[in-house]
Amino acid sequence: MNSFCIKLSFLFFIFYQVSSVQSQNFEDYSQTVNGENITIDLVAVKGGSFQMGNNNGKEDEKPVHEVTINDFWIGKYEITWDQYDAFVFGEFGPEQFKSKDKLKDLGIDAVTGATPPYVDMSFNMGKGSSPAVNMTQYAALMYCKWLTSKTGIFYRLPTEAEWEYVCKKGNTKKDSLNDISWYAENSSEKYKKTGTKEANDLGIYDLLGNVSEWVLDQYDTDYYKNSPKSNPWNKPTKLYPRVLRGGSWKDTADKLCCSSRQTSNPKWKRRDPQIPKSNWWHTDAPFIGFRVVRPRVLPSKEDIKAYWLKAFTDF
Repeated sequence: MNSFCIKLSFLFFIFYQVSSVQSQNFEDYSQTVNGENITIDLVAVKGGSFQMGNNNGKEDEKPVHEVTINDFWIGKYEITWDQYDAFVFGEFGPEQFKSKDKLKDLGIDAVTGATPPYVDMSFNMGKGSSPAVNMTQYAALMYCKWLTSKTGIFYRLPTEAEWEYVCKKGNTKKDSLNDISWYAENSSEKYKKTGTKEANDLGIYDLLGNVSEWVLDQYDTDYYKNSPKSNPWNKPTKLYPRVLRGGSWKDTADKLCCSSRQTSNPKWKRRDPQIPKSNWWHTDAPFIGFRVVRPRVLPSKEDIKAYWLKAFTDF
């Protein structure tokens, strides 16, 4: 074995040792990203059972049903422009990962870079530590794949069950909406920098309001009627509609609720001048962003590979 391979093997040994320690010490941490001047703060969320849905809500929030969720980490903040632009404009590509064969164990064979935006996707509402917006779910998924490649730790979008669990467990209540959320009544018709309102009881910011957040699930009005009780995920079978959660800066208070479900819409690309329309960007969704999740228990190699295949269905 040559010296390069020995060094590489040693680095991966150290890396997986650190990863193992993080899993054993289930606590909040900040994820650095190799070669990038960014960090992502994550909050440890102890799993458990909760009542998902709302019998006093819309029909797609019924019936209330018990769901059990495993331990996971979730982004303390929505992904910001600084963090997202490291992916969009950073120097990366499949060639960057060719020597890292062990990353294939995480189902990562290559990473495709996002196409450059054709207009200012922030719509002059601010970048930096403001939430990144206007990306498709495909782009949000690819960001997670890129982050996995850059860190060697499996990151993904939350399921809508995980998202709702965090919202309810964190006591993210509507009676304090103005204290914790940017929405139609106080946003001055634009999003704000992340973390400028109060956090919920888990220390997580902007779950309700600021920007709506992509989750993994296909939208189905009747899914709750037959939803699995343990870690449900309505796996995608078609492009539209997919689920978003939390409401945004442009929504009224009644749409900002832990159980409310928003659906994707092809109209969000109506001004896209490209033929075919972009897989990466919306032209009319400056209210959509996302945050990332890391499961505490790393799925098997086979499950991760199957996850990537299923997550990218029908794009």
